[in-house]
Amino acid sequence: MVWVGVGNPTNKTNKQPKMSDAAAVTIIVVLAGVLGLLFAALYAYHTSLISLKGGNGRDSPSDKLLVQEDGLGAKSVLEKVSEISDAISQGANAFLFREYRFMAWFILGFDVIIVLFIGLGTHNWKSAVITALSFTTGSVTSIVSGYIGMKIAVYANSRTAVQAQHGMAPAFTTAFKAAAVMGFALISVGILVLLILLNVVRQFYPNIMEADKNSLTSEDTKRMFEAIAGYGLGGSSIALFGRVGGGIYTKAADVGADLCGKLEFDIPEDDPRNPAVIADNVGDNVGDVAGMGSDLFGSFAEATCAAMVIAADSPVANGLSGTWAHLTFPLTITASGILVCIVTSLLATHLQPATDQASIEPVLKKQLIVSTVLMTPTIYALCAGILPHTFSVSGHHDVKAWHIFICISFGLWSGLLIGIMTEYYTSHSYTPVREVSSAARTGAATVIIYGLALGYKSVIVPAFAMAATIFVSFELAGMFGIAMAALGILSTMAIGLTVDAYGPICDNAGGIAEMAGMGEDIRDRTDALDAAGNTTAAIGKGFAIGSAALVSLALFGGFVTIIKSRTNNQVLETVDILQPFQFAGLLVGAMIPYWFSAMTMKSVGMAALAMVEEVRHQFSTNPNILHGTEPPNYARCVGISTDASLREMIPPGALVMITPLITGYLFGVEALAGVLAGALVSGVQMAISASNTGGAWDNAKKYIEAGQLGDDIGKGSNEHHAAVIGDTVGDPLKDTSGPALNIVMKLMAIISLVFAAAMPTHAGGYIGQLFHLKRSTE
Repeated sequence: MVWVGVGNPTNKTNKQPKMSDAAAVTIIVVLAGVLGLLFAALYAYHTSLISLKGGNGRDSPSDKLLVQEDGLGAKSVLEKVSEISDAISQGANAFLFREYRFMAWFILGFDVIIVLFIGLGTHNWKSAVITALSFTTGSVTSIVSGYIGMKIAVYANSRTAVQAQHGMAPAFTTAFKAAAVMGFALISVGILVLLILLNVVRQFYPNIMEADKNSLTSEDTKRMFEAIAGYGLGGSSIALFGRVGGGIYTKAADVGADLCGKLEFDIPEDDPRNPAVIADNVGDNVGDVAGMGSDLFGSFAEATCAAMVIAADSPVANGLSGTWAHLTFPLTITASGILVCIVTSLLATHLQPATDQASIEPVLKKQLIVSTVLMTPTIYALCAGILPHTFSVSGHHDVKAWHIFICISFGLWSGLLIGIMTEYYTSHSYTPVREVSSAARTGAATVIIYGLALGYKSVIVPAFAMAATIFVSFELAGMFGIAMAALGILSTMAIGLTVDAYGPICDNAGGIAEMAGMGEDIRDRTDALDAAGNTTAAIGKGFAIGSAALVSLALFGGFVTIIKSRTNNQVLETVDILQPFQFAGLLVGAMIPYWFSAMTMKSVGMAALAMVEEVRHQFSTNPNILHGTEPPNYARCVGISTDASLREMIPPGALVMITPLITGYLFGVEALAGVLAGALVSGVQMAISASNTGGAWDNAKKYIEAGQLGDDIGKGSNEHHAAVIGDTVGDPLKDTSGPALNIVMKLMAIISLVFAAAMPTHAGGYIGQLFHLKRSTE
């Protein structure tokens, strides 16, 4: 039964019933999740209707555009498209299955660590086992999320290329619908699994939402939601390996193909004579699609868990921990976002689809703007209908429901602002990228200088936007307000994922069109889709980085909340950087993103070197490959990328996961607080700069290829070669190190939160105990 405004009208306390029945929240979440899955299934069905098989042996009028330069008919071209698509699919499956086998062993091993560390540290073996169960559930859901994205992308890229024969609108709609399958399926699966997990785990805590004797809070409630946080840890752990492994894979192939193919042998991008071309297209799917899917799933899971952990520490009587609907309120934000995004997506697929090159970017930008506008009143309705009028949380004793609306709205609109600024700095429709293109007239050095300057400058507005959001949210509702702001920026995640996945699908479609030798008109259309896709992919990365910064701070707040609760506010009441352990941790934490980036960049460099040597070897030992009379050995290049990525993803992953455990246990929670703060502040700046620099170099190259600098300045010109060098340098920045840094921030924070209940609270940790260190207040 749902109550709305029932009770004493003068009662403004937590006890006003309103829409606080748990059934109401469950209905909202289940309805949105099921509708999201049905919507994804419908778009997947639409994509499946596009056939890659030829007709009755005769070419229809619309098939004439498919004819190859060598005179083969449309049916032969379609067969070649199908073969290329199968090769990409097989390569992606082979890599992911090997990666997932490693992840399966990792999940089992980390389950043991969780149970032992938390069980021995808290002597609460029930919570330790449930945390491991939550971790496994989050890990498996993250794997499924990434795999769904990869499968639909591989399935749709060839169909997007084929639909380009009918015009820009059919190709755009195909790519957009396929990307929407990933966006809606991922978030729907994630929210439904979390709801099921919450209701299952709830059965093991009979005293949940009941205040303990001589206490305002419920210990069972706190323990339960701390255990549920393992769900976010699982999602982010898998995302890290997916991002790093997939990023190394795709950029080893991409850099190797560019260095050897375009610069040494002057063959076009995605030319079928290049042995690394299949590996390059496989990489777009396992890195940009599967990696991004796992990344944003992790953000959703972590932000939701952080908000619930903080809410669970509020008073039962006049806080949020006494009512199930209030505790699970964060789920309704994401659920309502699914419904809003379904409505918004219809603009791009039915009402105002892109019909020409000039309309592609505006249509995609409108998705972000409209979803944000529609989400704003939806958030207000949720806050007014579910939350109490006034309550206590995060040490704030007079928090109003409209305060939470402001917090969520600040996050929502700051996310849009970050996306718009990312577009401004990475799209060749605007001055910054065009300046980088013009710099190519004087060589590669000036291209790199201009690109680096652009990346640094692009940090300014996002930093101010996040600073304003954090300040306002904390002033209104403490750390709970920041967690709500993080959920605000993620509330339209279904559209954010759709816009991001659109990019790699179109990139692959262009590659397939080139490899299959489709007609020039088709390649012009896929190039236009691809150019817009580069910008949307950059917007998606900006969206992910901005959300990661707020999620990391929310998780940091959850970590501090647990430590303060354990020590009765005696430890980490404030994080004082004038204290030695905090300041030392701050310096170390700020260094971690640099160390991590160095490892991933070098890994790409080593793998790319091996790829270049393999391509050179094939060209030198078999000249017929360059003549186009014999096919290259694609499988060997796929094998190089696969082996390198699986081997090289382990050290960076270990660095991120071990650092908070070593710091927290050996040097204490104060030092760990400094590490988390340093990694957050340093990592978010590096991530934005790296991603936007790489995106700008890529689109500067495409601007030159489109002949925008002059009819005599295009592919093969000196200016183009200079831009290709910039793009090659930027590839690991925008697709490996940059996107992975947001997971570094989140993963270190969620590990700290999950293990906070078991970490020593003595000054200096176990090292401090050994040397009998004391705090200045002791």
